[in-house]
Amino acid sequence: MAKTATRAVLVGCGGMSRAWLNAAREHKDVEVVGLVDIDKRNARWRAEEFGLENALIGDNLKAMLREVEPDVVFDVTIPEAHTEVATTALKHGCHVLGEKPLADSMAKARRALRAAQKAGKIYAVIQNRRYDPAIRRMSRLLHKGAIGEITTVNCDFYIGAHFGGFRDYMQHVLLLDMAIHTFDQARLLTGADPVSVYAREWNPQGSWYEHDASAICIFEMTDGIIFTYRGSWCAEGLSTSWESDWRVVGTKGTAKWDGGEDIRAASVKKSGDFMSEMRQLKVPALAKKDRVGGHAGLIDEFIHCVRKGGTPETVCTDNIKSLAMVFGAIASSQKGRAVAIKC
Repeated sequence: MAKTATRAVLVGCGGMSRAWLNAAREHKDVEVVGLVDIDKRNARWRAEEFGLENALIGDNLKAMLREVEPDVVFDVTIPEAHTEVATTALKHGCHVLGEKPLADSMAKARRALRAAQKAGKIYAVIQNRRYDPAIRRMSRLLHKGAIGEITTVNCDFYIGAHFGGFRDYMQHVLLLDMAIHTFDQARLLTGADPVSVYAREWNPQGSWYEHDASAICIFEMTDGIIFTYRGSWCAEGLSTSWESDWRVVGTKGTAKWDGGEDIRAASVKKSGDFMSEMRQLKVPALAKKDRVGGHAGLIDEFIHCVRKGGTPETVCTDNIKSLAMVFGAIASSQKGRAVAIKC
């Protein structure tokens, strides 16, 4: 452990905390000094599991912050608790890295942003799918202008997920629980921000979910880009990847990504009378500056910014735009018409 390690308190010791603690213990500049959960037994179990014998265990965040004076707080609680955890930590002078989504409403998200700005501290969100090596290669291809100016992005997400538990009874389960990842990925790939959306949610016959588990969304983005999303949590067979299946159309060509390792692209070699002659494009390799590594990559970037200065890619002032896409889609579905997206 570095002599000047960044002291961290992790809040929320459920199943997701394993991914965080696995990533944190690989970081030589991070020392987990406290674990907080509403059920202290969960915190004790995680401490034992990860060999954190010196970490303080508690069920009250405010008391923990006073006791151990951490530099950062890792928020791994449920969405409904994110804003309270973040604002409490920020008021105490801590930087915060939290699980997605940023908040369970736009009003709470804006409240958290104000708290971060007032405190002068970093508040960033784990959007781990941005830090996948394949999406970085796809992004590099698009941003170098290989297919010209992006005009259209089509995305499919179809998985028959039998979770059991709270998701089976959750309203807007697809849009709230999963689509935030895909919408955020679309912003990364296009470099564009949302303007408006028309969405429709429904629950197909045979669904094992109580509420709508399928959705179609049409987003207008800046620069005139149209982004379409089709998805379902209850589509049995021929699943897409968890990263979705993508087609990006530009003024000079098209790129496709299956969400895994298969990235293909073609651009116009010679315009024809009817069909143009195309050339296959080479997909760029990763560069040293590309941000990868999932949870570990995000934590590494966050700690670097805390220690050395700078702004994480998923800082709250940017990530709120992805969250606005989720709540814009829900509002459109409920109203039955297109709605403007406001951050």
